[in-house]
Amino acid sequence: MAPPARSPTAAAKPGKPAPHSSASAPDRATPAKTAASPAAATHPAAAVSPASPRTSCASVVHIGDSTSEGLTSADYLPNPKNRITARYAAVGVKHSITDIVGATSVVESLPGTPNGAEMASQVLQGGYHGCWVLALGTNDTADVYVGSNVGRLQRIEQMMKLIGNQPVMWVEVTSLLSTGPYSEHNMDLWNQALRQALPRYPNMRIYDWPAAAQRSWFISDGIHYTSTGYKHRAVDIADALAAAFPAS
Repeated sequence: MAPPARSPTAAAKPGKPAPHSSASAPDRATPAKTAASPAAATHPAAAVSPASPRTSCASVVHIGDSTSEGLTSADYLPNPKNRITARYAAVGVKHSITDIVGATSVVESLPGTPNGAEMASQVLQGGYHGCWVLALGTNDTADVYVGSNVGRLQRIEQMMKLIGNQPVMWVEVTSLLSTGPYSEHNMDLWNQALRQALPRYPNMRIYDWPAAAQRSWFISDGIHYTSTGYKHRAVDIADALAAAFPAS
């Protein structure tokens, strides 16, 4: 059966991948970028301290699209200790909320599912105040490519306005594709928009996931990850959060 129709300006979303493992690659997380310390991205997060990094974030909301689905999946990560909630706990987070919806973006979503802005609004309406990890942008930049009238920077600004002054870490996006809505070039355009927004928001950080992601961690669609890839992605994002908002 064909997937539900999306709005005319929305890019066709890749199908949900099946779990798959690849040869293990060395973990090389890099810390989040900040407006105050742009050179931080050149140093491995592990160099901050020989001990496991710890964050000042007691709570975190992780909002993501299908590139985050494997982070919470028992199919991809049978060992609960490898999933993103456990990895957040390992760096000191006491309470985590994962709001992950396939094919979503800040603006567009499949019929009957929330977009990223709606997910954030729902959490805020519940009185949440804490840290945020936004693993969005893969579908946003594709939707802009196919004609959305909401630009990349506008989407980032919309989320930052919603969240206000709470600590936010965006996860940069990447792809192995050379053409089409989900090309590496379009991913780079989204990452450039994040860096353009960064100086305006003192509570904003950016994690350079493309610098950490290994080609062997991708499945054949060039967008989603293998079980090994998701295992590294969970560790790296949690460690990056600790580097972005470290415990005092």
